[in-house]
Amino acid sequence: MNVNDRKFIFHDLQKIEGYIDPPDALVFTALLQAQNRKALKGGVAEIGIFYGRSYFLLRKVIGNDGDVLAVDLFDIEDADGTRRQYERFLDNGRRLDLKVDEDLVIRGDSTQLDPDVVLEKVGKVRFFSIDGGHMLHHVLADSNLAMNVLADHGVIVFDDTFNPQWPEVTVGVADFLRAQGDKFSAFCMTKYKTYVCRREYHDFYEAAIDKASELTAFDHVETEFLGSKVTRLHNPMRRRMIYELMIRSGFTNFSERIYR
Repeated sequence: MNVNDRKFIFHDLQKIEGYIDPPDALVFTALLQAQNRKALKGGVAEIGIFYGRSYFLLRKVIGNDGDVLAVDLFDIEDADGTRRQYERFLDNGRRLDLKVDEDLVIRGDSTQLDPDVVLEKVGKVRFFSIDGGHMLHHVLADSNLAMNVLADHGVIVFDDTFNPQWPEVTVGVADFLRAQGDKFSAFCMTKYKTYVCRREYHDFYEAAIDKASELTAFDHVETEFLGSKVTRLHNPMRRRMIYELMIRSGFTNFSERIYR
């Protein structure tokens, strides 16, 4: 990863309100770049945009010529009661000088989305991030949608797995994997996300995580989840606290040094 990419993750991206933290931003980047090196093609999709922090990370990695599908209700109200979520999302793109293809933005309920609509817009998907509704029916519907549009080599990323605030996300991910039997397996976990692919690509993506130079700052702990070997990236509490303190103190230009 070059200096400009690290600056984007640790400085520019932090200006966008959102939840993806540096470990997962680095994992997103490592996986997409591993796909690029192997010429594994496909569109990119995300359910749950908020104000675009992870969307613009995806856009930055694949470039303005790639297809990124965005799905969100865009119904968050500001303090004054107005709904400017979509406008703020577009403003963030202009500020970062990153493209938002409005033809690839779906303003609606992802659980009602027909897979054919996704396929018509971006084709088979190589990277699908799920961060929409956090109740069981949301997770099951979104995972089913992702499965039906996923390229053979595609990755599905589930947000907020094992977060005690959203226990049904964990149930939904486990139910999805169990229902698929040997078809899908998890290969990586962080504090906030679980990364899943078709079983025949498990070793490829596990190796991509293990060999990524940008992920050497984390402890790689081997664990098992529903019959699959998983690399858990451990980010110590002390490092997270120092990083958050630097961000809140305005030292974003130096915060990336914490993750070297």
